[in-house]
Amino acid sequence: MYFYLHPSTAVLSDVNSDLINAYSVIREDWYELYEMLKNYQKLHSDRFYYEIRALTPQSPLLKAARFIYLNRTCWNGLYRVNKGGSFNVPIGTKTTVVLDGDNFEELSNLLKSATLDVCDFETTIDKAGERDFIFIDPPYTVKHNLNGFVKYNENIFSWQDQIRLKNSVTRAINRGAYVLVTNANHQSIIELYDGLGNINHLHRASVIAGDSQARGVYSELAIKSW
Repeated sequence: MYFYLHPSTAVLSDVNSDLINAYSVIREDWYELYEMLKNYQKLHSDRFYYEIRALTPQSPLLKAARFIYLNRTCWNGLYRVNKGGSFNVPIGTKTTVVLDGDNFEELSNLLKSATLDVCDFETTIDKAGERDFIFIDPPYTVKHNLNGFVKYNENIFSWQDQIRLKNSVTRAINRGAYVLVTNANHQSIIELYDGLGNINHLHRASVIAGDSQARGVYSELAIKSW
């Protein structure tokens, strides 16, 4: 959403420090990161993938290279960690690390107008004031855990977090902010946001399934306050 709208100022936040670090490195040191990823593409193999996955790099540059490399070569681009916080997705079928459409220099320039924060969503949403626009895309946890990635979603974003998010959105709307939330198309979400804004049904293709026959078009919600 940020890269599509490219506003003059913005706050981009996530609790995933690896994601925010990758944005930060692209902004500050895009060329070194790009050269490192090109080298990773030359070295890519099953053995190299699992060696990189097992590493715990300390420098921001190495962390960003690891994050992007694993994301582009793991199974279906899925980001998942175990209870210990270690990335545990197996290798996928894709071997391209540097994509034809990559333009890290352009991304770097776009990110210079953004503040990057690693924090809970409530911290960021509570900063928004009148006429600010907030886009929120949380994990799609639903009540009673009837949504597929049960353990994964429940570990990182519980139903209580969904309630806390809705309360944060309500406060922001009451301050005059414009809010757009994407979420699961599930009755519990519809009931949670009932009366808060316009609930729209969207359809998208999903590739997250072990069996290709189980992949298809799924419905989700876009809840907007205006």
